[in-house]
Amino acid sequence: MLPPLELGARLDRFLACAGRLLAALPLSALDHKPPQCNRSVRDLAFHVFRLSLGYVDGMDMGELRESWLQEKAPPDLVDGPAVARYGALVRGRVAGWFEGAGPSEYARTIEGCYGPQNGHDLLERTTSHAARHLRQLYALAADLGVTPPGPPPTSDFEGLPLPASIWYSKRTQ
Repeated sequence: MLPPLELGARLDRFLACAGRLLAALPLSALDHKPPQCNRSVRDLAFHVFRLSLGYVDGMDMGELRESWLQEKAPPDLVDGPAVARYGALVRGRVAGWFEGAGPSEYARTIEGCYGPQNGHDLLERTTSHAARHLRQLYALAADLGVTPPGPPPTSDFEGLPLPASIWYSKRTQ
């Protein structure tokens, strides 16, 4: 398992990459709902950021609520740039949490939808979750004929528990 600060840095890079990709998506792409996904592109994009915010909220509160991971994008996130701006706010909150977290934070047990986990395990799960969805967003952009503003950070995927396929069942979210 990668050290917490490395996982946090990778999570930040995944979120930054998602923000750049979302800012490049046309409005019509956000309402697209691929058959292999139970969310629209807008909801999937929001989810990438919300699950990351859920990690720090869960660490602060001692519990990760499943409802946070099921939320849909609010109506004011009308286009890719709006979702990207939300993502920038999330990145700031997440980065602030990491700046203030000491090593003991990662040993704490957090209750949640995956059962009790220590903060380090939950961070690995959150980082891998964000990575999976970033890969999905890149695949969706390609399917929609959108050229991403840059490649995904492929070296950041190394060492994370990721499925071979970018699509997976609802159970593994």
